[in-house]
Amino acid sequence: MYGQPRRCMSVFVMSEEQQRTSSKRRRGIYLLPNLFTTAALFAGFYAIVAAIGARFEEAAVAIFVAMVLDGLDGRVARMTNTQSAFGAEYDSLADMISFGLAPALVMYLWSLQDMGKLGWLAAFIYTAGAALRLARFNTQLGTADKRFFQGLPSPSAAAILAGLVWVGHDYRLDGGDLTWISLFFTVAAGLLMVSNVRFYSFKELDMKGRVPFVALLVLVLIFVLVSLDPPQVLFATFLLYALSGPVVTIWMLMRRRRQRLAGGEQGKHPAAKDGEEGEKRP
Repeated sequence: MYGQPRRCMSVFVMSEEQQRTSSKRRRGIYLLPNLFTTAALFAGFYAIVAAIGARFEEAAVAIFVAMVLDGLDGRVARMTNTQSAFGAEYDSLADMISFGLAPALVMYLWSLQDMGKLGWLAAFIYTAGAALRLARFNTQLGTADKRFFQGLPSPSAAAILAGLVWVGHDYRLDGGDLTWISLFFTVAAGLLMVSNVRFYSFKELDMKGRVPFVALLVLVLIFVLVSLDPPQVLFATFLLYALSGPVVTIWMLMRRRRQRLAGGEQGKHPAAKDGEEGEKRP
């Protein structure tokens, strides 16, 4: 009779100790995925520093490097089962610097500053669009369709601006001569990020499963094409991706409209048949 309370007390004490040890473990952060996030943040910050020093080619390349690192941190976290709320928030803040603030400042210092107030307002539209895009993405993690992004992803928008700067520098073009083109791409990218246009997410691709041998050959060809002329190939690729969103959205709207019309016609036919049968009856 006296042994049961002691057992309950021991179980209670053990549960308290387990809670303390688990809370101690939760206080730490996972190092590996956050290293990639920090590296992406460093690349975005370096893009700003390089643009201030008028090294625009280095700034554009740094933004693309940040894109690669940003794509790796999430995959590494999922592969090593080291996902955490801290990592998600840290990744979002790093994306705001690397793909929101850095591309806007690089584009402003390269081309838009010659337009005065209109130039920095265009850069602000892009920055605000990136912030709103990231905030909306964080609030729709559990409810949004994983096959599509709602709005242009901020890394793709950053790639368009960085690609334009890189192509202009590669052709030795002065950013001041491309002010209106830069203004159009900056504002368009900012508005596409906060739009309801759907973009394919490529999240259905299975990276762990087996693929045919042709897939490896296609991957090699992609690396070859990019290495031939990185500025033009990357800029053209992300520009086509940005154009694919409106095309996919219009196609989906037309498909839904056809389904509604087909459903409406099917609903009308039974009523018409019932009317004909009623007329035939004496």
